[in-house]
Amino acid sequence: MNRGPAKNADLHGSVPESSPVALLLIDVINDLTFQGSEPLVRQAVPMARRLAALKRRARAVNIPAIYINDNFGRWQSDFRKIVDHCLHDGVPGEAVARILEPADDDYFVLNPKHSAFFETTLDTLLAYLGAKTLIMCGIAGNICILFSANDAYMRDYNIVVPADCVVSNTAEENDYALQQIRRVMKGDVTASTDLDLDALVHGAGTERGDTLA
Repeated sequence: MNRGPAKNADLHGSVPESSPVALLLIDVINDLTFQGSEPLVRQAVPMARRLAALKRRARAVNIPAIYINDNFGRWQSDFRKIVDHCLHDGVPGEAVARILEPADDDYFVLNPKHSAFFETTLDTLLAYLGAKTLIMCGIAGNICILFSANDAYMRDYNIVVPADCVVSNTAEENDYALQQIRRVMKGDVTASTDLDLDALVHGAGTERGDTLA
């Protein structure tokens, strides 16, 4: 369950800001090095440009960005090493990583499995931010986004998954995931260009269960 803002601002280390909304960028810093990744990479690059525009808009209204990233099965990894690998080792995901390169003041969480919440510090971070609404974007819609949205729903967060800022291996898989998020998890799948971020910050938001963009 969503625990809400932390009572003790110093417990476990405070965060320097608060916001009722958080932007989650899930697995966008990803080398995309797997057999058959070409179709996903072709979709991911234009998606990354749309997500970068959304991130700029979010920053303008003080919505923090949280990068949720797989540790690539290496428990010695840290986020900056993953960023450096994706930017400088000639991997298929380089273009996406360059478009969405994290800023120094962005947050990050490493996850061992498919959900942003499973065995991670995300719950604690969101509690200290005071976030109630999560804008979830990234790769892949039918796996990490879907599983993360499910866990967010069980914690009573308001879920926003902009349909144009999520990609999967195929359009069919992506559409199915968005339909599940909209119908089962009561998520808002309004396109990023139509999202009213000011309304989200001030508690209004857009109507639940919008049709797919």
